[in-house]
Amino acid sequence: MTTTPEHTSAVPLRVLDHNDIFRDEVYQKQFEGKREFENAAPKEEVQRVLDWTRGWEYREKNFAREALTVNPAKACQPLGAVLAALGFEGTMPLVHGSQGCVAYFRSHFARHFKEPVPAASTSMTEDAAVFGGINNLVEAMENITALYKPKHIAISTTCMAEVIGEDLFAYIGAARDQEAITQDFPVSYAHTPSFVGSHITGYDVMLKGILEMLAKSPDADASKVAKSDKVRLNVIPGFDTYIGNHREYKRILELMGVDPLILGDHSSSLDSPADGEYDLYPGGTPLAEGALAKFSRASLVLQESTLRRTAEYIEKDWKQDTILLETPLGVKGTDAFLTAVAKVAEVEVPAELTAERGRLVDAITDSHAYVHGKRVAIAGDPDLVVALTRFVLELGMIPVHIVSTNADTSFPARMEKVLSASKFGEEATVWPEKDLWHLRSLVFTEPVDVLIGSMQLKYISREANVPLVRVGFPIFDRHHLHRFPIIGYTGGLHLLTQLVNTILDEMDRNAPDHSFDAVR
Repeated sequence: MTTTPEHTSAVPLRVLDHNDIFRDEVYQKQFEGKREFENAAPKEEVQRVLDWTRGWEYREKNFAREALTVNPAKACQPLGAVLAALGFEGTMPLVHGSQGCVAYFRSHFARHFKEPVPAASTSMTEDAAVFGGINNLVEAMENITALYKPKHIAISTTCMAEVIGEDLFAYIGAARDQEAITQDFPVSYAHTPSFVGSHITGYDVMLKGILEMLAKSPDADASKVAKSDKVRLNVIPGFDTYIGNHREYKRILELMGVDPLILGDHSSSLDSPADGEYDLYPGGTPLAEGALAKFSRASLVLQESTLRRTAEYIEKDWKQDTILLETPLGVKGTDAFLTAVAKVAEVEVPAELTAERGRLVDAITDSHAYVHGKRVAIAGDPDLVVALTRFVLELGMIPVHIVSTNADTSFPARMEKVLSASKFGEEATVWPEKDLWHLRSLVFTEPVDVLIGSMQLKYISREANVPLVRVGFPIFDRHHLHRFPIIGYTGGLHLLTQLVNTILDEMDRNAPDHSFDAVR
């Protein structure tokens, strides 16, 4: 940042950010001098190579690579573990590893949610990497309980801790023995090596670890379940960064006369009000309620790839009816969700939700002329990509390229089921475990009209001149999208609004004078 005189304004100084300052003649001359100093290739040669990377020959070479990943659309396991921990009351996430890792997780979430994100580190350094980090972990737990007074600590690990084989179970026992924490203080843990899996894997194992801990706590007593005429259902959204979705799940189930228990509810933790008081732990699933989750009638598991281990644990250990559903996005997805809830809870779908369905169908009809037939590329986490693909098919859009870097082995079959159900899915190619540099080649060789995915796709969007509809995580460069739901009929309307207005913006941007219409 710098300041320059502004003589035509009553304000004596005008603050310039990097968008403006580096266009200044002084900096442009510096850039030219830098090119000469670095003995850079001529601009014509740079452009020639760039054009070559956009063609079919380079695409074949790009897809032949095996030992290199370029711009993967995923993050590491402990990031997901931190989000899982933030979904529970009074919980401090503690990452066993170096300080830099935790700084990355906190900044990543803070940039997406625009909220402060509490998370602690055991601050492992060279000596701990050689001799083990037991002292770091014990001291961290003692400091956390003294300074931040959490009700629960959720421990995950980073690469350093996993490479040397840290034993979290033994270390937690040592912390109790050394009175860093009391014998009955709630601590959950999960091993989350960053060099395998992704953020959704870390979310899954941490959530499973928390539920295991709660199910063994003194509060896990059937006699403590409050008597109610309403059926209680567990709702497990998974790695869902739309806080609006969590609130929408509650609203829908309450409208249906069901008592919902969201397992991993970070809607208040990452969307606290500015009321003049800072609360370190502003929300989350109450620990006492989480301990009683195994006595609910059923669990609705809404992300198959993300929640595989958690779902298996609930089904085998809790002996609970586990209903596996795709994320309820769009008309068909929400229909399936409501049908499942109505069946297991033995309730009716209320007229209010039926009316919301009708409004979404009406809105789709209003916008069909602009979305129908548009070619789409979609990238993101596997569960979100499956749901988004189903939704764009409902709109008559044509998914062409479908990329999921962290897809599991079930992903191709799930995508085939969705695509084969619609004639608009015939052109689609599914690319599990491919990255965004692969997607770049796909978009340049087989162009599309719209990109759908996280902020990470904006560079392809700009280079290929294709509009981007931002959906998923992370989204650093736009504000408040995460506050609105994209699930349910109401969420479908929000998502449709994003899609069609992005297309209309692009239409206006490129319209000739005679077609720059006031009405669309």
